[in-house]
Amino acid sequence: MLSSWQKSSEELQCEKDLLFPQQLLEMPEGPSVRKFQLLTSPFVGQVVVKVGGSSRKINVNDLNALRLQDSQVHGKNLYLAFVAAEGPLGPTAEETVLQREAASGESSPAQGGQEQVCAPQTHSQVEGLQELQCSRSEPPDAAEGPGNWLRFHFGLFGSIRANEFSRANKANKRGDWKDPIPRLVLHFESGGFLVFYNCRMHWCSSPRADPASDILSVEFHRGRALDALQAPDPICYTLLDQRYFSGLGNIIKNEILYLAKIHPLTQGSALALSDLERLLDCAIQFSSAWLHSKLRGKRLHPQIYQKDQCPLGHAVVKGTLGPSGGFKRLTWWCPQCQPEVLSQDGDPSPVIE
Repeated sequence: MLSSWQKSSEELQCEKDLLFPQQLLEMPEGPSVRKFQLLTSPFVGQVVVKVGGSSRKINVNDLNALRLQDSQVHGKNLYLAFVAAEGPLGPTAEETVLQREAASGESSPAQGGQEQVCAPQTHSQVEGLQELQCSRSEPPDAAEGPGNWLRFHFGLFGSIRANEFSRANKANKRGDWKDPIPRLVLHFESGGFLVFYNCRMHWCSSPRADPASDILSVEFHRGRALDALQAPDPICYTLLDQRYFSGLGNIIKNEILYLAKIHPLTQGSALALSDLERLLDCAIQFSSAWLHSKLRGKRLHPQIYQKDQCPLGHAVVKGTLGPSGGFKRLTWWCPQCQPEVLSQDGDPSPVIE
């Protein structure tokens, strides 16, 4: 049997039709994983009474009779902590942060949501697999190996459902009405259950967390992000660097570059600080708006991503951009709204592949 990362194009298309008949097809980005985490939160403190799923990366039966102790999200990764059912519940991540803030007398300012900037459908399978490869290039968790934290990284079409399964809404290309197969199903003592689709899982002793790099965290460090953006590299490369912009993916990258009117291949060092500040504002506001839109059950409607024309009617250019020897991502931009800026030494931008 082929793994999910080795499925044929036909099988991927069938799974796409079943899971996302009318939605954007991208690897889940920060706002999506935040929503997944909120779906798991009501089950914290409950005991797993029954398990299922097709995962071969972990023994799903190991989760039976364990208590879900905590749920955290960091960038594009979800972490669930499990403990023995008879053991005492330790403090959750939120309680730990509150205790630390109470002791220090400090608290982080909240980051307000903005109105939705809105996006279509369908996406190349190649690009999704490239982002999977990109995720594999991320540094490992701080303490990989045996532990009580289960890390989830979602692939193309990855999702979580609470108290429902994904059902086929039409026949696939072979004429079969076949429901998507979940990787993991957790039934809890309350009678509710969680279903995990198309995700990679592994155990670790603690989450790899850096809230200062998470664009949706109240602890996001603007200064560090601005320093990264000033590097003499194409700005579209830097934005996908999860060390500084955890949770920022290809949809967000395309949209915020258009909103900030910045050409994707412009070197960060060639931009004024005010331009970089505006780009950072767009990243935070767009990501927050997308999250709030998701929580209201509304879809994203992009201005540039997968578009043939920008909102002003100009023709949009599409290119596959990425560092030499690195991962390439599909990128859309408007040459008129996002004029190219030469680097400080006058060299042209990298060649579009």
